[in-house]
Amino acid sequence: MPDQSRRSGAGTLWLGAHTRSEHQLSLQFGLDDLRFTASYWYEDVDLVDLERRYGTDVLDRVYFHLAAFTANTLVSLQPATFDPGPYQRHCTPEFWALWRGVVHGVWAQWRFEHDLPDYEGPDLLRSPAEAVPSPVSTTAHGDPDLPKVLAFFGGGKDSVVSLRLLQRSGIPCDTLVYSSSTYGCAEKQHALCSTLLDALAMPAGGRRRIWSYDDLVDSPVARLMPHHDLLPLTAAETPASVFAAVPLVLAHGYRGLCLGHERSADSGNTVRSPAGDEVNHQWGKSAECEEVLAGYLRTHLVADCHYFSPLKAVHDPLIFTMLAAEPGAIAFTHSCNVDKPWCGRCAKCAYVWLGYSAYLDPDIVQRTFRGHGNLLDHPDNQVWFRQLLGLADHTPFECVGGIDETRLAFELCRRRGLRGTAMEMFEREVAPVDVDGLLTRYLGVGSLGAWCPPALRAPIEAELHRAAARAFPLLATS
Repeated sequence: MPDQSRRSGAGTLWLGAHTRSEHQLSLQFGLDDLRFTASYWYEDVDLVDLERRYGTDVLDRVYFHLAAFTANTLVSLQPATFDPGPYQRHCTPEFWALWRGVVHGVWAQWRFEHDLPDYEGPDLLRSPAEAVPSPVSTTAHGDPDLPKVLAFFGGGKDSVVSLRLLQRSGIPCDTLVYSSSTYGCAEKQHALCSTLLDALAMPAGGRRRIWSYDDLVDSPVARLMPHHDLLPLTAAETPASVFAAVPLVLAHGYRGLCLGHERSADSGNTVRSPAGDEVNHQWGKSAECEEVLAGYLRTHLVADCHYFSPLKAVHDPLIFTMLAAEPGAIAFTHSCNVDKPWCGRCAKCAYVWLGYSAYLDPDIVQRTFRGHGNLLDHPDNQVWFRQLLGLADHTPFECVGGIDETRLAFELCRRRGLRGTAMEMFEREVAPVDVDGLLTRYLGVGSLGAWCPPALRAPIEAELHRAAARAFPLLATS
């Protein structure tokens, strides 16, 4: 059981001064005498020019948000205080409420795994700044009647379906691929996404890219500081990526930032912390987080840029069926967080392979996961399938669907004649599945949320309803 000193935290998480050139932003941060750096490289942004256009104070404010949400990975080392350093004038009460709220939601799993229910992150070292600056506007850089959005593109099924959904809804969009040190070699990440975008016939002129490098993620801190009792470092990746995209918004006049976060991300992992909080590995992708970030972005940084997910109204079963409309691109999708494109032995691979096997052509599944065989049989995957089916203490701490979505996929696979060790477990330990009932539930279309403006929300929801109407008769009779 952790002692009281661990529960209260120790040390100061600090931010240092940044440096920048035309295309690179370099950040400094640390914990006491530990010092780390992170750099963001922009292919289609001239930061010096942005400072001339919008003013250095506006860009400093943007850099502060990116630094603070990059450095909050150090919450995993349980600091007691937070020092914004040279950015003190930008550390407003509204910012601090956002930062602490993200720490509360994203680090719920961390608190659960470390049995630290009372630790809510560091306290602010000094009083927050009083002045709350006004957001800037990019209206002059875009068409106010037909706003163009920047769609994040990570290479998985959600990215593909989100992009096609925007296009079919008549919403002009470009794509943003950003690499992260968390996922290995940057060039490999960009190459995989470029191949998939080629398969989707996405014009080269509409592709934006960011390279991010973080030496905290690459450091041996967990090995060399065992007294911190570290599990893998937790990071608020989604909020950090949103703020990393703001220079692109300013440079190109985008009126929306779009991520492919589905409705399943709103549900937790079927466990609660000792304090009663829901533990949700995907909280950063949830509607709750999306709404908070969307409101903050418009109120404090860019007044006419809306952050939203076009998939927030739907669950994975409909997303899988919509993906089937892209047979030439599916084999190039990838979303493994261990070894891209697929390791075949993690919870993410197990879940996606199962979904592909349930809803897509078997030949496409084989070409996508070539060399991995039947994932139902591999010994390493049995624990993941057990957790996914709700037969363990909690679902996997990964970006995967819920228990009933998994059970529906298993039943659809069983009806297709798919066999394997995990299928035997499903047949032995899971009650009969009401396929039509679950299809009615998971092919339904909800609302995208009020933070998505009507000009975007109405055509997207209409397209989703059309997709759902096509999907149900195909699956219910399969």
